[in-house]
Amino acid sequence: MSGCGAEHGLISIDQALALIAQTVQPLGREPVSVEQALQRILVDDVHAPVALPIFSQSAVDGYALAAARHPIDAGQCFQVMGEVRAGQVADVVLEVGQAVRIFTGGKIPEGTTTVARQEIVQLHVEQQIELTDDLAKHADIRDAGEEVQAGQVLATQGQSLGVGAIAALCMAGVQHVSVYRQAKIAVVVTGDEVASHVDELQQGKIFDANTPMLKAWCQQHRLDAEFFLVADQETALTELLQDLKSRFDLIITTGGVSVGDYDFVRPVALNLGFQQVFWKVKQKPGKPMFFAHSQSAERCCYLLGLPGNPAAVYVALQVYVSSVLRGLAGQSIAPAWVSAVLQHDLKPDRRERFLRMSAEIQQGQLQVTALKKQQSHMLSNLFESNFLLRVPTDTVLSAGTLLNGIYLD
Repeated sequence: MSGCGAEHGLISIDQALALIAQTVQPLGREPVSVEQALQRILVDDVHAPVALPIFSQSAVDGYALAAARHPIDAGQCFQVMGEVRAGQVADVVLEVGQAVRIFTGGKIPEGTTTVARQEIVQLHVEQQIELTDDLAKHADIRDAGEEVQAGQVLATQGQSLGVGAIAALCMAGVQHVSVYRQAKIAVVVTGDEVASHVDELQQGKIFDANTPMLKAWCQQHRLDAEFFLVADQETALTELLQDLKSRFDLIITTGGVSVGDYDFVRPVALNLGFQQVFWKVKQKPGKPMFFAHSQSAERCCYLLGLPGNPAAVYVALQVYVSSVLRGLAGQSIAPAWVSAVLQHDLKPDRRERFLRMSAEIQQGQLQVTALKKQQSHMLSNLFESNFLLRVPTDTVLSAGTLLNGIYLD
């Protein structure tokens, strides 16, 4: 057997993901204020320190009433004994026939049987009110603890805290949470071919897409990342990786992981004591991907070596880098695969493929269409692509086939 994708030693995508899951260990924990915990991952369940609402309160602007029986008929009058604003406590105990003016969120005075919204109340002289509609018992009262009981689990271990979760925790009085330490990431872009100016294109150089792409991706995911550019020189790369592995949790490299004369990432990493987990995945794009780790007393450093072609880097970010980061944060590394219906035939390939697709929902189905210019050095279809489809190997696929993929960032 011969041909691209058929050489000995290649592992499948599933095997690569399984090896990442077996290898990557969560980072340690650290306490942070809830206000600083956006997109951080919880180490422990978070319990409500108080009930919500903390006390029974009015759901409307109106009047808290004390009535002998219910429902209260329209036309019945009550004597107003004062008012309760939000944040205040009434110093009155209502007796039958009495009322207090109350506002939304105000604490319900003792003796209250119901609340009349102000739209059904007519105010008379001498601080008397009259109901203009019938009123049921316990209307518009938010009972203490009806939303959350004290001690109830609000958020669970492994949960990523979004904007809504932070608001809910603050509402419940939670001030600090324990989260997984944020990974320190070093991004190393290798190569001598990067042009800094258009005039250098005539010298065989190309513009750098990988660095700005990686920077934007790290910014989007609020990652703590530093960037390094190193030439295809074994000594320079050795010195850099030797320094980085003692200071960072994850090193991501681009380029230099294949078998060329100037592909130094793998041999340098192995010489520095990194243990290879896998090298070369039977996929397209991104076959010569390299994953390794180095353990010291201070930290475990993981190295994910990506190919240099920008489309391969983009795919690896969505599938593999994301998986490693989830593992470091104590989450399942499995990508969030979703099913989609292929809208046209596809030819088979010796390697499993990740194809950039245009996806839209039609008649209740997620439908995907392959875009042109799928080669690993091409990025122009990313203006239209919103889905990455996983296409199995050696299979003739027809329109209507159900396949898995992931939404792109």
